[in-house]
Amino acid sequence: MTARREPTLSDEARPFWDATRAQRFVLPWCTECDAAIWYPRATCARCLGDAIEWRDDEGNGTVYAASVHSRPGPGREAEDGPYVVVLVDLDAGVRMMSNVVGCPPEAVHAGMRLALAWEPLSDGRHLPVFRPA
Repeated sequence: MTARREPTLSDEARPFWDATRAQRFVLPWCTECDAAIWYPRATCARCLGDAIEWRDDEGNGTVYAASVHSRPGPGREAEDGPYVVVLVDLDAGVRMMSNVVGCPPEAVHAGMRLALAWEPLSDGRHLPVFRPA
């Protein structure tokens, strides 16, 4: 497999990526309306509050939607084979995009339970991916 295209850092997402160095999954939470937020940003999309704190999370969830890609995507070669892009409804109440590993791409389906897994990046961070629970 070729090197994966790695996520860039933003000020809002830095606490998330710093936690991944220790394979800790954290989510931003609005303390004004007590809700998880995804993606990291300076204000809450629900209440527009700016009192954000980072909380540890298990990172488990359920597939909302899945798409199998047979053509190489960014940082992938044809010999890497098909891969799955999923929208995951995390148990914390937010939805994020990721990949599923550890099973055939065609086995991934809506409603499938997922557990957090990690893929190392070149700079010591880890990319959150998911495997069947």
